[in-house]
Amino acid sequence: MSKIEKNPGLSELDELCIQTIRFLSMEGVQEAKSGHPGMPMGMAPAAYILWSKYMNFNAANPCWHNRDRFVLSAGHGSMLLYSMLHLCGFEISMDELKTFRQWGSKTPGHPEYEPDHGIEVTTGPLGQGISNAVGMAIAQKYLANYFNRDGFPIVDYKIYVIASDGDLQEGVASEACSLAGHLGLDNLVVVYDDNHISIDGVTELSFTEDRAARFEAYGWNVQQVGGNGNDMAAFETALDQAKPGRPTIIKLRTHIAYGSPNMQDTSKAHGAPLGDEEIRLMKEKYGWDPKKKFHVPKEVTAHFKKVIEKGKEAEAIWNKMFDSYADNYPELAEQFKAAAAGKLPVDIDEILPKFKAGESMATRKASGNVLAALMPNLPMMMGGSADLTPSNNTIWPDAKDFQKDSHDGRYLRFGIREHAMGSILNGISVSGIMRAYGGTFLVFSDYMRGAVRVAAISKYPSIFVWTHDSIGVGEDGPTHQPVEHLASLRAIPNLIVFRPADANETAQAWKYALENKDAPVAMLLTRQGLPVLDQDKYGSAKNTSKGAYVLVKADKPDVLLLASGSEVSVALCAAEGLAKEGVAAQVVSMPSWELFEKQDQKYKDSVLPPKVKARVAVEAGVELGWHKYIGDNGIFIGMSSFGASAPAKVCFEKFGITAEAVAKAAKKSIAKSK
Repeated sequence: MSKIEKNPGLSELDELCIQTIRFLSMEGVQEAKSGHPGMPMGMAPAAYILWSKYMNFNAANPCWHNRDRFVLSAGHGSMLLYSMLHLCGFEISMDELKTFRQWGSKTPGHPEYEPDHGIEVTTGPLGQGISNAVGMAIAQKYLANYFNRDGFPIVDYKIYVIASDGDLQEGVASEACSLAGHLGLDNLVVVYDDNHISIDGVTELSFTEDRAARFEAYGWNVQQVGGNGNDMAAFETALDQAKPGRPTIIKLRTHIAYGSPNMQDTSKAHGAPLGDEEIRLMKEKYGWDPKKKFHVPKEVTAHFKKVIEKGKEAEAIWNKMFDSYADNYPELAEQFKAAAAGKLPVDIDEILPKFKAGESMATRKASGNVLAALMPNLPMMMGGSADLTPSNNTIWPDAKDFQKDSHDGRYLRFGIREHAMGSILNGISVSGIMRAYGGTFLVFSDYMRGAVRVAAISKYPSIFVWTHDSIGVGEDGPTHQPVEHLASLRAIPNLIVFRPADANETAQAWKYALENKDAPVAMLLTRQGLPVLDQDKYGSAKNTSKGAYVLVKADKPDVLLLASGSEVSVALCAAEGLAKEGVAAQVVSMPSWELFEKQDQKYKDSVLPPKVKARVAVEAGVELGWHKYIGDNGIFIGMSSFGASAPAKVCFEKFGITAEAVAKAAKKSIAKSK
């Protein structure tokens, strides 16, 4: 056996396991010639204790619903996670460790959501993981309250997080941790890797606040463990000193690149390989053979086999309990299984509201009406707002708040914490059972962009509700009038963006969001009232799921009028005026470009006939992206500047987004196309 350093709470075998984790991590980085070895080396003891002694999981069934969740919020230290997953029997082979950061490997530079491989969330952008964990903790609390019965704790798991100095510096983490303290999420345990080093150097360059006092002020249970990060007796004591009604954070004093003769406690070890010579020196220091790379001693393999078997036994015990639970509470058991399988408890079509033609209704209000019909029938759905509930229309009648003492509530009061709201929605969405939505103004989607982008990368089925979607906001002025946001959201791959033209398109957007789970959905909704379109006259809003469809069909169109959202009515009005002048205009509603692009070419051509070159697009946002559909002869009617403070009608008139302007542009485009 290797020469072992003596540390409190660790046996020689424990030490050997920890050294194995360190060497696997640093060698993976060295093989890739890039990565972050320092954090895994310093945090190896804590990760080892968590995975081998505290966490319940079954590598043979990584998606076991009652597993403890592990979030490596400090995602740059991903080799720590991959090494643990390999040793604990998950589908991360030694070859995958050797191909760290390479094309097609299961071990990318930062963890990417793959629950089948034991990776619970995508992390790397600092602050996202710890904020996701708050959402995961909310989901667990709700599910436990809903399903558990005396003697049957079928939902009984914790969320463990390893977070860095960088995580705690990010604003999104402050937002989320503040809310976690308010909600008393005592199923959340954060291990703070307090290694005093960042990329620039020592953290004292920019981070000198009292972090423990900050979290105490948030209402957390704060534990502090000093020393060198290897005192696992003290660490376990801290883990055991959780307090009811409070999330726990353990401030663990560690040393980056622990054990490296020349790199320990230096910023050089943060984001670059140690080098072959440094690894050789370290192996010699610990009595390892420098010639053996990616080596796992047989004693370590045998020890982790016991950990693997313990996980299988834990699930077997749970399965037996669930069988008994099903005998005693058959309806709840069936509901649990159906929700876990992703089945909706109702036929959405049967309860989806249908709005009468002719009435005027803001799409934000229509969305609220849809939620009023749906939410009482969707117990595995949570929603809320970033302190804009009356404006976003995100609540439903008889909704109960989720609070510290009411885990049966499904309405989330996020407070003015937009970025945290996005990340928390993502955390709820990866629960495997629950779905979630959250609302704010579209202009504040900027504050959420980090979370939205990660959701799109990871294919989380989060639902983002953004109201007040254009200069139609009116008097609040340019600070609250989004003009560039729609284009910027369309630029995010795998984000399904809906900008519905009326109440019925809004309802269909919700139907799509609930029935599809392979991408996040964004709903952009108006403040101002819009006419509900006559579906007998213009075609069915059910075509919303196709992304674009014809409202006014022309056998031989002279021009195509394309629009989304509130401007669809403007286009329809323009078409009526053009018809009086003998100009045939085909009007197309385009609520979702992303879904339109998924249609086959035949359908696309039926909506946008290629031979018709005269085209006008009208949208109360910037032009970016529209030329893909209107071509060189097309004309865009919309915004080329920020908005202004005035009543909505005045704003549309002053910025030239009118039926008259569209009709004039149509005739000009026809002339250009001849």
